[in-house]
Amino acid sequence: MKNLHSKIVFIALLSIIIPSAIAAKPKHDHGRVKNIHNVTYDGRSLFVNGRRELLFSGSIHYTRSTPDMWPDILERARHGGLNVIQTYVFWNAHEPEKGKFNFEGNNDLVKFIRLVQEKGMHCGDTFSGPNKPYKPSLWTENWTAQKALLAATSSVQKINEFHEVRVYEKPGTSICAAFITNNHSTEAATIGFRGSKYFLPPHSISVLPDCKTEVFNTQNIVSQHNSRSFVKSGVANNHKWEMFNEAIPSTKKLPTNQVLPAELYSLLKDKTDYAWYTTSFELGPDDMPKKSGVSPVIRIMSLGHSLQAFVNGKYIGSQHGTHEEKSFEFERPVDSFRVGMNYISILASTVGLPDSGAYMEHRYAGPKSITVLGLNTGTIDLTSNSWGHRVGLKGEGLQVFTEEGSKKIDWKPVNGVGRPVTWYKTRFTTPEGKGPVAIRMTGMAKGMIWVNGQSIGRHWMSFVSPLGQPTQSEYHIPRAYLNPEDNLLVILEEEKANPGQIEILNVDRDTVCSFVSENYPPNVNSWVAKGGQFLANGNTPKTEASVRCGFGKKIVAVEFASFGNPSGYCGKFVMGNCDAAATKKIVEQQCLGKDSCSVVLNRKVFNKSGGDACPGLMKTLAIQVKCSF
Repeated sequence: MKNLHSKIVFIALLSIIIPSAIAAKPKHDHGRVKNIHNVTYDGRSLFVNGRRELLFSGSIHYTRSTPDMWPDILERARHGGLNVIQTYVFWNAHEPEKGKFNFEGNNDLVKFIRLVQEKGMHCGDTFSGPNKPYKPSLWTENWTAQKALLAATSSVQKINEFHEVRVYEKPGTSICAAFITNNHSTEAATIGFRGSKYFLPPHSISVLPDCKTEVFNTQNIVSQHNSRSFVKSGVANNHKWEMFNEAIPSTKKLPTNQVLPAELYSLLKDKTDYAWYTTSFELGPDDMPKKSGVSPVIRIMSLGHSLQAFVNGKYIGSQHGTHEEKSFEFERPVDSFRVGMNYISILASTVGLPDSGAYMEHRYAGPKSITVLGLNTGTIDLTSNSWGHRVGLKGEGLQVFTEEGSKKIDWKPVNGVGRPVTWYKTRFTTPEGKGPVAIRMTGMAKGMIWVNGQSIGRHWMSFVSPLGQPTQSEYHIPRAYLNPEDNLLVILEEEKANPGQIEILNVDRDTVCSFVSENYPPNVNSWVAKGGQFLANGNTPKTEASVRCGFGKKIVAVEFASFGNPSGYCGKFVMGNCDAAATKKIVEQQCLGKDSCSVVLNRKVFNKSGGDACPGLMKTLAIQVKCSF
């Protein structure tokens, strides 16, 4: 109750601090935050100091980046049009153990909220939307039509089961905005509205901020995108790996202390993800199978989330649940059972299955029942055999992932594949450059990674997608975690693995692409609202493919260019069976040596020299360029 009370007090303090901090700031240059004295609402919008405001929110989870990264991330969000930052408050990070609080480093919530305020934005938690008619609704594709949404009357024109037009219009004025919707999940549609026809891809919405001009479609977004490139560092990969094996405990050193195996959540108490379970039992000559080549089988029914099993110190296997079903049955033949005393050791762990939901405190994990099958004398149920328990690993307790802790144990050179539950250590030079850094965990299976004592999270290379590939192979190492020159890398590996193929990588987004079809609307920035009218921002808006380099770089190569029916995605474009031969030359002429360029989709230009080989085809222009200093 005391702990609950402290949380309530803390949240109450936040509810006072956040509005006060925002109110204390003067009006910002972009007008998003004023001296806030009063916030109310009706069924259409929020009122801030009596003025209607629309909130455009995006999520930034402060604990998942370092404080030195927050200003740039927030600035990008603000530049992208957001005025609200949504975040969870990660109480598992702020109170990792009962009564022990952490609001430092990545967990400095107050610093993050103040940075949000300094950027002229609001900060909020998640909410599900209106539950009463007098509460404001949530829109997503409305930033070009704010005035109509706030001042006009809404109506809905239902065309058929899949198509509708939602109109916001103020009679007697030019204020009007329309949202044309195609809710069909697989079929495109051409929808008529007020004398004009509009093409909508499947499952999309087109925005007409003046009820005439389509400026945005949620599927046909005219914007550049990037391909992330991983380049092996030239200085950071001269690794000399060493290892330390965790001892596999038995009841000799970990005596039994209760009849049944303990529930895992209650045993761990958030101090660690790992706990050992041990028991022992005796087999006589008559128990062992008589048939040659037949081994007894161990079966463990687990409530989750994962486990490693050992019999008489020998590794038997591992298994885990899934996000959808955390419970699982582990069953393996065991050739290490022997006449006499036998020792079973289980390393159980939690990995966030499930990761959210109500009544988390009423959910359970860990081994539930343990049996040995296939013995000559029948099945032995070891569930009530009395069990020993140990919370955490030796390496965790010694903090072998830190400089000081790594000196407390005897490391040995790595020689091939190591056994499960092993710590690996090496040093690496800080990668060249100032860009992002990552580690590629080739050859590893499941465990955790530390750089200079800072955890960069779990790796789980052995959990593969339906395509047979790891869902993630590269893991971010924040530059803030690196020393000027020399760095300590420590890995806990739960399964058999060999760290010899691990690579430290530089990461860039210097491969920049644009993929635009003739039926796409021009970029949304091609228009501007002036004096109550909706006007072209400069020349007549045209559909064009645009690319821009960042950080002072220029376009040094055009890696792909096709005007026809190319397919694929940035970094993996593929030429179709229709292509204008002059496309690459045209793009090179307009883009090479520049920090940005735009190429208009114009059939006459692309087909000037060779004619149009496929005139009936809706053309797409795909461009991929390389940026560099």
